[in-house]
Amino acid sequence: MKLRTRLLVTFSTIILLPLILTVLAFWVISSVISRNAQLGYGIDKANYTIIAETMDELNKKTEEIYQNLWEKAGQSTGELENLTFLEELTNTLGDGNVYLLVRKNQELYYTGNQEAAEVIFDRLPTYGQGCPNRDAGYYYNDLQKLLRQVDFVFQDGSNGSIFIVTKINSVISKSFLADMMVAIILILLFTSIMLTRWINKSIFKPVHELNIAMQNIAEGNLDYYLTSCSQDEFGTLFKNYEDMRLRLKESTEESFRNEKQNRELISNISHDLKTPITSIKGYVEGIMDGVADTPDKMEKYIKTIYIKANDMDRLINELTLYSGIDSNRIPYNFHRINVADYFGDCVEEVGLDLESKNIELNYFNLVDPSTKIIADPEQLKRVINNIVGNSVKYMDKDKGIIDIRILDEVDSIRVEIEDNGKGIAQKDLSNIFDRFFRTDASRNSAKGGSGIGLSIVKKIIEDHGGYIWATSKENEGACLHFVIRKYREVESHEQSIDH
Repeated sequence: MKLRTRLLVTFSTIILLPLILTVLAFWVISSVISRNAQLGYGIDKANYTIIAETMDELNKKTEEIYQNLWEKAGQSTGELENLTFLEELTNTLGDGNVYLLVRKNQELYYTGNQEAAEVIFDRLPTYGQGCPNRDAGYYYNDLQKLLRQVDFVFQDGSNGSIFIVTKINSVISKSFLADMMVAIILILLFTSIMLTRWINKSIFKPVHELNIAMQNIAEGNLDYYLTSCSQDEFGTLFKNYEDMRLRLKESTEESFRNEKQNRELISNISHDLKTPITSIKGYVEGIMDGVADTPDKMEKYIKTIYIKANDMDRLINELTLYSGIDSNRIPYNFHRINVADYFGDCVEEVGLDLESKNIELNYFNLVDPSTKIIADPEQLKRVINNIVGNSVKYMDKDKGIIDIRILDEVDSIRVEIEDNGKGIAQKDLSNIFDRFFRTDASRNSAKGGSGIGLSIVKKIIEDHGGYIWATSKENEGACLHFVIRKYREVESHEQSIDH
C-alpha cells in the first residue's frame, strides 16, 4: 500500500471507525434498555425513544408525588378534587413534560395539558386498575408516554382517577449519556491504539530498519541486507537500498580485486624481469671478464643478451597495453586486410622463431584468396604472437607442433591455433581469458609471464567485433578459436544495382 493510500486510510479510519463504532454502541445500549423495558414493564413493542429516560428514572422522578397522591386518596379529605391544589401540584412538576390529569367518572375533570389530555383521555385505564403494588404504571409506545394511576372517590361519591403523565422522549437519560460517554472514550482509545500500531508497523518500523541499514553501510558492513514484499514507497526504497548496497559491495570487491591484481601484476613482472636482467648481467660480466674470448662465444653472448632484452621489452609492452585496457585506450588503426596475404606473412615470421625452438608449424588457409577483413594489422599480429607464445610456453613435448588454420564461416572467418602441448584443465578453460589468471601458479622462470597475455587477446578480438574461446584435452594440447567478420563491399554492390 502506497504512503498516500495509507494517509487516506488513516484519515478515513479516524472519521469512519469511531462513527461506525458509536452507532454500534448506540444500537447495543439502546437495545439493552429496550429489552429491559419489555421485560420489566410488559411493553409489547418498545422502540428507541425509551432511551431518552429509562422507566426506573421516570418512576423515581414522580415517586414522591405519586406516594403523596396515594396518601391523600386514602384520607378521603376531598383535597384531590381541589382545583387550586391540583394546579399548585402541576406547577411543581416542571415545564409541562410531566402533568396531571383527573377523571371524574368518564369525564375530564382537570388537566395540566389540555391538548395532550384530549389525545390520551379515551385510552386511559378504567377505574380500579391503579393499585399500590403497580408502581410501574403504563407505557404507551405510540404516544411515547408513561402513565401512573391513583384511584379515589369524589365527595359526591363519583369515581375518580388521577393520572401522572410523563412524556418519555422529553428528557435525555443521564445513564444513557454516561454509557455512551464511556463507549465513545473506549472507541477513541481503541481507534488511537489501532492506528498507532498500524502507523508504527507500516511507517516507523521501515524507517527504523532503513536507518539501521544505513548505519551498517556507514560502518562498512555491506552484507547487511533489507527485504520487503510491499509494493509501496518503502518497498521501492528498500529495493533502491539493496541496489545501492550491491553496487557498493561490487565496487568495493572490484576495487580490492584490482588492488590485489595490481600487486600480483607487479610481483609477476618483477619476478619475470629478474630472470632476463640476471642473464644480461651475467653475460655482460662474462664479456667484461674476457670469458667470451672467441668470436663464437661473443656472438652467442650478444645473441643471448639480445633475446633477454627482447623478453624485457615484451613484458614492458604488455604492461603498457594493460594500462590501455584498463582505461579503454588501446590505439587502433583499422585497414582492409587480405586474409591470405596477411596470415601468410604472419606465419612466415612466426615460423622462423619456432624453427629455432624445434617446433613444427603447419598452416592451412581454407578461405577464398580474395577474402578481406577490417582489422588493425599490428594489434591482430599481437593476438597471433600472444597465442603462439602461450603455446610455446606450455609446450611439454620434445617435438612440438603448432597448427594454424583459417576457416570460412560464410559471413566470417575463423582462426584456429592448435598445439600438442600439455593442454588446459577443464576447470581452467573458462578463466584463461581473465586478467592475471595463470594455470601455472608456481611462476617459475621457464613459464613465467604477467598473466595478462590472453586477456589482451580477448580485448583486441572483441574490439574487432569478434569473439574468442578455447577447447582443450589435457596432455594432448589446446586450441584457441577466434572469429572476425568478413569485409563486404556493400556500397559498390548497391551502386551496381542502381545502375
